[in-house]
Amino acid sequence: MAATKKKAVRQAKKGERIRQVAAIPFRLNARGDIEVMLVTSRTTRRFIVPKGWPMKGKSGRKAATIEALEEAGVRGKTLKRPAGTYSYWKRLANRFVRVDVIVFLLEVTEELADWQEAKRRQRAWLAPADAAMLIDEPDLSTLVSTLTLPEPTTLVRP
Repeated sequence: MAATKKKAVRQAKKGERIRQVAAIPFRLNARGDIEVMLVTSRTTRRFIVPKGWPMKGKSGRKAATIEALEEAGVRGKTLKRPAGTYSYWKRLANRFVRVDVIVFLLEVTEELADWQEAKRRQRAWLAPADAAMLIDEPDLSTLVSTLTLPEPTTLVRP
C-alpha cells in the first residue's frame, strides 16, 4: 500500500475527510462535440473516471495526469484549473470513508493500445450526457453532465 494511501486511511480512521485527484479525459469528435472517457473500476466494474491518491512531491494536476495514463492509457495536456470537485463513499477493507476528489480535465492527444491496467479495466468514449447516466456517484455524474471547456480552447480535432 502506498504511503499516501496509508496516511489517508489513518486520517479516515480519525474521522477526517480524505482527498483524491481525478482526470476526465476528453476529446472533440469530428462534429466538434465533446466526448469523455470513462473506465471501469477494478473491483466493482462500475464506470468511473481515472482517479487516485495524491502523490508525494507532485501537484494534484500531475498526479491526475499519471492516474489517467495508468488507468485509462491516455496521454495529453491536463488543464491547469480544476474542472470541479465531487465526493463519494470509498470502500476500504472494513469500512466506508468519505472522499473529496479534485477533478482536472485532460485533453487527450494519444490513446495507447496497451497500458498498465489494460487487463483490469475497460474504457469507453461517450457524450457527457451518456457518460453521466452510467456513473453511480451523483456528484460526479452532475459534474460530467454539465462539463464545459474553458475559453479559448486550442483543442485538437480528429
